[in-house]
Parts: sequence; structure tokens; C-alpha cells
Amino acid sequence: MELQQLRAVLGVANAGNFTRAAERLDLAQPSLSQHILNLEKELGQKLFHRLGRRAVPTEAGVAFIERARRILFEVESAEKEFSDSPSMERRIVVGAIPTLAPYLLPSLIQRCRKRFLNLRISVQEDFKTRLLQGIVDGVLDLALVSLPVEDSRIHAEPLLREPLLLAVAKHHPLALKGQAIPSDLADETFVMLGTSSSLAEQVRSFFGDHHFEPRIGFRCSQVATVKSLVGIGVGVSILPRIARSELDHDIQYIELHGAEPFREIGVLRHVQRYQSRGAEQFLGVVRERARELVEGAPV
Repeated sequence: MELQQLRAVLGVANAGNFTRAAERLDLAQPSLSQHILNLEKELGQKLFHRLGRRAVPTEAGVAFIERARRILFEVESAEKEFSDSPSMERRIVVGAIPTLAPYLLPSLIQRCRKRFLNLRISVQEDFKTRLLQGIVDGVLDLALVSLPVEDSRIHAEPLLREPLLLAVAKHHPLALKGQAIPSDLADETFVMLGTSSSLAEQVRSFFGDHHFEPRIGFRCSQVATVKSLVGIGVGVSILPRIARSELDHDIQYIELHGAEPFREIGVLRHVQRYQSRGAEQFLGVVRERARELVEGAPV
């Protein structure tokens, strides 16, 4: 049994078929298939059902995949631990959800570049569910997401509790009023992020807590699109405080009295993964920035 075979099995399990797995692993598909066939022959068990283009783990495959993950984690952790010299270039991969990445990551990376000259940071901006899988699979060293996270394989460190604010156009009646309560929103048209967004889930929970179903007129994949539509007055939205910008000339942000919606931001890592010196350096900068935000420092 070889490590390359284990990586091939995990690649197919993660991709769901052999073609995508071969592309991601940078292997020719016949080579990937041969790795799997050789391993199945050695184990005396089929690891995948071949269902057309789909590859679905068998019962034996499910058990083997979990063991393979643990083995590769141990191997990669050992490699990192023994190569983590202070003088060597360090590389980490950091994930962040789209409602955090553009507002936090540039300043964090800039600080790290000034303080840690041999630290190289790669970034993956994605939805929360994919980032969680990236932590579990060992693709990501750390991830910045909204909490909670319920997975025994993942350690979640809370960083800060961030208010969610009502965003309206400057000429909107609520902007002129300067304040709002949840019942003011019952007849409004909302501009929302798509259902894959963890922020959208938190906003839906807020509506449920106040016993009304929002009228959603627009669904967007980016906060910038949400803000553009709010700015021209076609709807209102609820956005995290960190998304505010001096360039939002057409938008006014209002606190919701009697509701105070918020989200909790945390940083994730795998409980079994070796925490490299580079990851610890980045984590220190993250904690520092979180303290500043709690104290009201500008983004």
C-alpha cells in the first residue's frame, strides 16, 4: 500500500468521479484508475461503485476512506513538524467566507508580509460548507467563518461577535427616520445573498425569530451586488458591520432596535493537524485584528 494510492482514493471520494479526481490530482485518468484497481486487488475489496460517471464509495470504501484520511493527516503533520525550521519559507492556505474575505484578509496578509518575511499565504474564498470540508480534508490550514460549527474533527476558536445592520438607500424613509425595529421590515423588499451563504442563513433565522417571512426580490452572490441594488433603492438588506465602507455614499446603515442581530466569527483548524509555525504566526495576527475590531478600530 502506497501513499499515492491513498491520495488517489481520497481524490476520487472528494471529486465524486474519476475524471475530476484525475484533473485535481494532476494524473492521467488511466494511472488514477490503476492505482485504485491495484489497491482494491491488494485489499480484496471493491472501494467504489462505478455508476456511469459517478464513483460512490462501497461500505468497505467508506471505512477505508476514513482510515486513509487519518493516515495522510499523520504523514503530512510529520512532514510539517520536521521541516518547520525558523529560517525556511513557510506556506499556509487560509480560507474565508465571502462576507469576510474582502474585508479582513487584505489587512491580515499585509501585516504578515511586514512581520514574517518568509511566510507565504494562499487564500481560498468559498462558502462555509466547502471551507469546512477543506479543513477536514487537510486542504486548508485555517478558515475564517461564522459560527457555530458542529464537527468533532474541527476546533473552532471564537474571535468576535459582530452586529448585523439594516442597509437602506439614503432616501429611504427609514434612513430619514434614523432608526428601525423589526416590525418596520415586514412590508419591505429584501436584497439577499444566495442560500449557500451562511449570512443568508443567519438573516433567515432573524426573520423567523420575529415571526415574519421576508419578501425577497433579489438574490445575489456577492455583497458588492447587494449594496449596489440597495443603493439605487430597489430593496433593503441586512449586512455585517464589517461590510460598511466610506465608498457607500448611497447607503445608510441603521441599527435594529429591540432585535440586535449579530453573527459570531471564528477561526477553524483540524484538531489532529500539526499547527505549523506559519499558521501560528497568522493566527496571532488574526487574534490581534479581532481585538481591534471589538474595540471599534476601523477595518
